[in-house]
Amino acid sequence: MVNPRIKNMEEFAAVSGLSRPTVSKYFNDPASVRPSTRQRIEQALDEYDYHPNIYAMNQNRKLTKNIGIVVPYLADPFFAEIARNIEERCIAAGFRPTMFSSYGDPAQEIEILHLLRSLKPAGVLLAPLGRSSDKLEIEKFCKDVPTVLFDSNLEGIGAAFVGSDNYSFVNQTVEYLTRVGEPPLFFEMRTPANPNANKRRNAYIEVMERLGHEPKIVKIDGEGWAFEEIGKRGALAFLAEGKLTTDAILCSNDRLAIGFLAAAYELGIRVGRTPDCSLRLASNDDHPFARFTCPSLTTAAHDYESVSSVSVEKMLQLIESGGKLPSRDEQLFAARLVLRNSA
Repeated sequence: MVNPRIKNMEEFAAVSGLSRPTVSKYFNDPASVRPSTRQRIEQALDEYDYHPNIYAMNQNRKLTKNIGIVVPYLADPFFAEIARNIEERCIAAGFRPTMFSSYGDPAQEIEILHLLRSLKPAGVLLAPLGRSSDKLEIEKFCKDVPTVLFDSNLEGIGAAFVGSDNYSFVNQTVEYLTRVGEPPLFFEMRTPANPNANKRRNAYIEVMERLGHEPKIVKIDGEGWAFEEIGKRGALAFLAEGKLTTDAILCSNDRLAIGFLAAAYELGIRVGRTPDCSLRLASNDDHPFARFTCPSLTTAAHDYESVSSVSVEKMLQLIESGGKLPSRDEQLFAARLVLRNSA
């Protein structure tokens, strides 16, 4: 009986009974895996007569093992956490990842891409700024360097996009807040730094209308990535106006919610789910610090594990295929509601 022809590394990993990163690591450097694993892979290579494209790429294109990881704001623990997950997976696959942060500056974002060109990376995992990104420059870069986008999508740019389903975040938080109390108002920045915020606002409007409630949106002033400071300043101004018409607030993201909690504390407003509290607060992201706020934040959590692992999987597929995929793929992962003490 003739074994079926193996088309790509993903299929080879499946038939050999090993993970894709382990197989990729072997192909980059056979000595980097345990002898027993190497023997297992080499037996499968003989059995299935598989010859990965990555061999030819290394010979013909002098492919480096460098991988660039670019995020908007590495000081933000959310981006630090997801970048750490991606970095570990790249190392496990036998690559040398280097992390970069554009710190909210579109010019810095493009400067990083220019630097990455000189490093001749095997590929780049890019979380773009979004609204303020120079889309034409990023599109040019993606045509020259194998690039997978994550977290923030630029339509049609890059070989693939992996991120979170923003509708699922807001759908869960709004439905929960409405089920256990008054419908929430939506608290956001007037000029969001990240395009995910626009998707969350639109989802809030859609879900509220579907549930038969009037959407109420509070837009606060402030630009940039200092979300906690912007959130606190905006919440102080809003609460001072005395226009709060509900006992529930839904913040666009956890960092704004942390600022809102600070403002409420300063004004002596108790936030939480106990009878002595006058305000409930929920948000989105499950920021690494969300469980340590006072009270701890009820939020909708990213699937950090899936976003990071699939982003790297897409990158490995892209490298193996010579820098191109048959079509631009977009993959979104649903959020998970995390109930804590703020609502």
